[in-house]
Amino acid sequence: EVQLVESGGGLVQPGGSLRLSCAAVGFTFSSYAMSWVRQAPGKGPEWVSGISSGGVTTRYVDSVKGRFTISRDNAKNTLYLQMNSLKPEDTAVYYCAKDRGPFIKMVLTPTRETYDYWGQGTQVTVSS
Repeated sequence: EVQLVESGGGLVQPGGSLRLSCAAVGFTFSSYAMSWVRQAPGKGPEWVSGISSGGVTTRYVDSVKGRFTISRDNAKNTLYLQMNSLKPEDTAVYYCAKDRGPFIKMVLTPTRETYDYWGQGTQVTVSS
């Protein structure tokens, strides 16, 4: 059974940092690209970042470029999102999602069908 379990969310002040993790089980993690998607209150899902299966290629939405870094450890079947210089507008539930192949699928406003598996999400709140 495929499972994606996010952790690392929380409450942080503006300008602070958080590192999200996504532990994957039930599939060959190293064969699939992975993405982070967030959903703010009252808004639809927004693609944030993606990484290819081998970790060589990364992509980001413009609003997080230079502040967020996606990475993966295929030996540990874990995906990460390092978030620095956090802003109140980064407040959202963050989901990791499994792509259907080794290459990043950049869909800026994904639906549940865009990816075949999603985690349960972890809340990130940026507030003073």
